[in-house]
Amino acid sequence: MGKTELLITVVLFNIFFLGFIVAIMVYIRKYKQRKKEYLVEIQMKNEIHQKEILATQLEIQESTMKQIGRELHDNIGQKLTLVSLYTQQLLHENKVPDVTDRIEQVSQIINHSIEDLRSLSKTLTDNKIHHNGIVNLIQDEVDLANTLKKCNVSFINDYQEDDLTFEHKSVMLRIIQEFIQNSMKHSECKNINIKLHSDENTLWDLQVRDDGKGFNPSEIKSNGIGLTNMKNRAQIIGADFTLTSEKNVGTSLKIVLKKQP
Repeated sequence: MGKTELLITVVLFNIFFLGFIVAIMVYIRKYKQRKKEYLVEIQMKNEIHQKEILATQLEIQESTMKQIGRELHDNIGQKLTLVSLYTQQLLHENKVPDVTDRIEQVSQIINHSIEDLRSLSKTLTDNKIHHNGIVNLIQDEVDLANTLKKCNVSFINDYQEDDLTFEHKSVMLRIIQEFIQNSMKHSECKNINIKLHSDENTLWDLQVRDDGKGFNPSEIKSNGIGLTNMKNRAQIIGADFTLTSEKNVGTSLKIVLKKQP
């Protein structure tokens, strides 16, 4: 084989080898791209699935609350009303003063129970979350918490957006309820502060803070069921979740949902 043929062979071999290397690199690049796209697709499907699960849970919760409300009104409420009628009859028939006083006390307790039951039934069946704005809903939770007199709960807001969907309002309320319950039960706090904010870039920004004894998150197994529930609820609707706690200082929660571009 002459030098020219040898040179041509070497050149062709190098070209073929270079082409082979380029082909492998292109294949690897396309493989990585396809893998990335596949992982993104899987993640999107998981997010959609989680949102569907949340929506189903909320629908079941709403339906269950209505059913409980109807059962309270139609069953227990009617029975209490019947007992109230019996006590009124006893009051009319009884002539012994001491017994009459006791029957009157029982009658008053029953009537108060009926009023409370009707109020609870109305709350459950009226679909309160659907028919009220988020600011009013949070204020109701604050007023309810303050009736317990375990600590002072305050609420301020500069919320300016149109009202939220049922899912967003429900998630926000459940998180606030969970935080308040945890703080009252575990933190020995004196104050809980809630702030709701919105601006041109933020659909809503919720901040909740207590001045309790705090905790070290690493010492809480799986961050606790309550904390996990709050985090999962926020993530399902695509909100950023940040919880910080410092011993003898308190615990702060910040959840932000940005507007879609």
